[in-house]
Amino acid sequence: MPPAKLDRLLSIPIVGKLVGRKVRKGLGLDHVVYAGSGSAPLPPDLIRWYRRIGLDLCEGYGMTEDNSYSFASYGKFSEPGYVGVPMDGVQVRLSPEGEVLIKSPAACTGYYKQPELTRESVTDDGFFRTGDLGERRADGMLKITGRAKELFKTAKGKYVAPAPIENRLNANPLVEMSMVSGVGKPSAYAIVVLAENLRPRQRDPAVRREVETELGALLKHVNGELADYEQVRMIVIAAEPWAIENGMLTPTMKIRRNRIEAAVEPELERWYEARGSVVWS
Repeated sequence: MPPAKLDRLLSIPIVGKLVGRKVRKGLGLDHVVYAGSGSAPLPPDLIRWYRRIGLDLCEGYGMTEDNSYSFASYGKFSEPGYVGVPMDGVQVRLSPEGEVLIKSPAACTGYYKQPELTRESVTDDGFFRTGDLGERRADGMLKITGRAKELFKTAKGKYVAPAPIENRLNANPLVEMSMVSGVGKPSAYAIVVLAENLRPRQRDPAVRREVETELGALLKHVNGELADYEQVRMIVIAAEPWAIENGMLTPTMKIRRNRIEAAVEPELERWYEARGSVVWS
């Protein structure tokens, strides 16, 4: 069903419930009462879409070091884009740099035979340094905004958190995955892997023109939501998809930033000299 038609049907009170139930059944989710997501952030619009078809999809937050006992979304604490509120017994605070610090009854006592790593990861008063950057609302809800180690500084001397920008890019149906970088450069750049259905046709001139137009509009929209120092100079389209086999993804399908950055380093000067906002690698 075309997205516009589905959206129209879902907006009709009684019909929308029937259509939502049919979609859930087609997805094999018709018996799901509560759906949770973790490991990596979901685009808020994706959460809203599932909720429109009647699936109560929420995000949580935790890690191996605290036995995944950290934050949970439920009831009024389940706004898309947030991972909920602290679970019972969990204490949380933000460092001056915005790093999420957690003290939990489920936390590990340290890293096995790695006392130096344990000292680096735990504050003097027992809070675990998660490595994640976050923001908290007055009601206690937490939004994860990026990884502390992923921050990079441009030539303007400002730090940029890539994850929020990547989430905006990844929400576009033309984009399968993306990486934002720009260490020491005048401004950030983004590399995207096109969606699987587009890749076989990306040498077609008509497809290229369409992709360039759509991604150019996407870049303009995303930059309009960012501070001046965060704005992306260009979107570069990767020639090949990133995969575990070529070393660009981890076994859990996360991007290996350092490897991708090293691979594209010889091309950066040419990309920055290009006139357009969309560049083919």
